[in-house]
Amino acid sequence: MAKKEIFKLQNGSDIRGVAVEGVEGEHVNLTEEVARKIGAAFAFWLSIKHKVPTSKIVVGVGRDSRITGEKLLDAVSEGLSYEGAKVVDCGMATTPAMFMSCVFEETKFTGSVMVTASHLPFNRNGIKFFDINGGLDHADIAIILEMAASIVVENAEGTHAGRSKFDLIGRYSRHLRSAICSSLGVSESEKPLSGLKIVVDSGNGASGFFATDVLEPLGADTTGSQFLEPDGMFPNHIPNPENGEAMEAIQNATVRNKADLGLIFDTDVDRMSAVLPDGSEINRDSIIALISAVLAKKYPGSTIVTDSVTSDRLTYFLEDVLHLKHFRFKRGYKNVIEKQIELNESGVVCPLAMETSGHGALSENYSLDDGAFLAVKIIIALAESKKDGAGLGEFLEAFPKAVPGEEGEFRLKIREEDFEDYGKKVLEEFKKRAVSKGYNLPENFEGVRLSFKGGDARGWILLRLSLHDPVMPMNIEGERKGDLAKLKKIALELVSGFDKLDLQSLQ
Repeated sequence: MAKKEIFKLQNGSDIRGVAVEGVEGEHVNLTEEVARKIGAAFAFWLSIKHKVPTSKIVVGVGRDSRITGEKLLDAVSEGLSYEGAKVVDCGMATTPAMFMSCVFEETKFTGSVMVTASHLPFNRNGIKFFDINGGLDHADIAIILEMAASIVVENAEGTHAGRSKFDLIGRYSRHLRSAICSSLGVSESEKPLSGLKIVVDSGNGASGFFATDVLEPLGADTTGSQFLEPDGMFPNHIPNPENGEAMEAIQNATVRNKADLGLIFDTDVDRMSAVLPDGSEINRDSIIALISAVLAKKYPGSTIVTDSVTSDRLTYFLEDVLHLKHFRFKRGYKNVIEKQIELNESGVVCPLAMETSGHGALSENYSLDDGAFLAVKIIIALAESKKDGAGLGEFLEAFPKAVPGEEGEFRLKIREEDFEDYGKKVLEEFKKRAVSKGYNLPENFEGVRLSFKGGDARGWILLRLSLHDPVMPMNIEGERKGDLAKLKKIALELVSGFDKLDLQSLQ
């Protein structure tokens, strides 16, 4: 594969591509051959970073339920082995568990690899990388792909046969059970979750263990949990907490089984959302609000980092109700996590960094975006509140709900080859016009945000530039019935006159 084609596999801080035919117009570019090269390149990267020969490197490899997972895991293993690294097969795993394999005393791998493409369709797959310092960043992936493009890996097929195996999910499950028991001040034998009914929807991804190996051993009733069996064709629904069909499935299961809590994870379990007993979905802003409310007592006055598209409702809840500070940063889970780490290192207490997508990282858990660990925090709060005759709903009583039909994302396409430069000019003019109108521009780190607190229209507008596509997403949320239409009219006035900007979605 040409160097140019290999670089097309980079997707921010990981690698993604088409791994099997089956979708019209999408052809395989993440082949076993390329995966071997990438595995070999990761061995070199680890060798250089940790200043040890590749023969001293130990790498854990794992995968989710995708149909191409095994063959790509084998290929990455072959590339690693070809360069002399020792490979440990962790089998079906999760992205957070693969990072923890660099931490656990029993493993302490030099690095780890997770074969996953998160919630993408069955024909896609990808690769994520970790070492003890966390997930690799965009620059690291670029270096690995640069190496992979020039590496020759010959006659490596079958070299994975000698790798050892480790039950990582078993060890990771003990880690999660221990976190629950420690927080509740009990032992596992005391079954601290007895009396709680918790329904899990895995969407046939890799999270089925959470019901069988975490909740049930602690006494929870998981009757009604669904789609726990790994199936890379995802026959029931996409394993994605942001997907409407997936959320409806867990809502129905929670209500139907009269559960205290419903949980849904994405394929590789680095994201999650929840459902209350009445079927209320807890995702996007509300999942951030819930986790923040759970943490508020332990971290009074602390700072919560979120992505740029969170609402003014969330800011009100964090700052006026919980008396925390809201640091609204950029889109991208790596961005919010890196900002969390930066703030903590500077002395600002920042226990949570969370995207509306469900990626959430706790400082007490290595600033790792771990959907299962977030679920653990919610379960601990549920168990404690149940003792007092309450439920999780009380944590969100003061959180303002969105007005139905008064929010939306409008994607303004840029019909210009140099779309990044054109988009920046649009943002500059958008801001200039907003200032001339006297609109309120709160502190913002991505695009231009407007906040309307009074007057005829109330709510907020955010215009930003997509990182990779010729699109300017515009998020708008009205505070009252009818405000969305008024805010759209204001937004249209502020972006009018740009001949290469498609405003159809706003009209």
